[in-house]
Amino acid sequence: MDSSLSGASDRLAAPQRRGLADLFRATEIDARLVGMLGALALIWIGVDILSGGAFLTPRNLWNLSVQTASVAVMAAGMVLVIVARHIDLSVGSILGFVGMIMGVTQAEFLPKYLGFDHPLIWVIALAVGIAVGAAIGLLHGAIVAYLGVPAFIVTLGGLLVWRGCAWWVTSGRTVAPMDDAFRRMGGGIEGAIGASWTWGVALLALAVDRADVEFELPTILAAPRNVSPPSHF
Repeated sequence: MDSSLSGASDRLAAPQRRGLADLFRATEIDARLVGMLGALALIWIGVDILSGGAFLTPRNLWNLSVQTASVAVMAAGMVLVIVARHIDLSVGSILGFVGMIMGVTQAEFLPKYLGFDHPLIWVIALAVGIAVGAAIGLLHGAIVAYLGVPAFIVTLGGLLVWRGCAWWVTSGRTVAPMDDAFRRMGGGIEGAIGASWTWGVALLALAVDRADVEFELPTILAAPRNVSPPSHF
């Protein structure tokens, strides 16, 4: 009797599971992503309860988003490195070194020639940071690609070297004061361009990304079907 009841319940649950799987496929929802988001939500709720409601507050969530923004950008680039079957251990040290270069450039070097609060200070500092970061990446990539040194060894050395360079640039002291326009690159409660424009730009980026997925991926996936097999002579 018990086995027949369990078998009947399994038969009733099977269509529900298939229906849920069909729903995920139809809506292009990754079940693993849903599971990770659910686990993240449980962690947030648990920490909020343990902190007496201090975790899920607007100010704390904004602080977390600002603190993790640089990590998120580095993680996005790290995906490409890992897909290429390599690793980069130096990204944190490079972030600190490039940040110190940009800070010293806009706080100490450029004011000598342009004066404080010049409208081009943040532009030049940003360009210098991008150039230095690109040069370091080019150096590491050239050593790995052309000299054949494993990426683990190269970036492990870079982790130590660029961490020391960050301290050397600043001599271990705080870099101040920051240019007002330079500080706005980091956003704020209202965002760097205001709350409304920030939401607008974010929605536009999501719409463009969604359009690429809908119109370009089917073409790419369908392309191999039209390719005839190679002839052998």
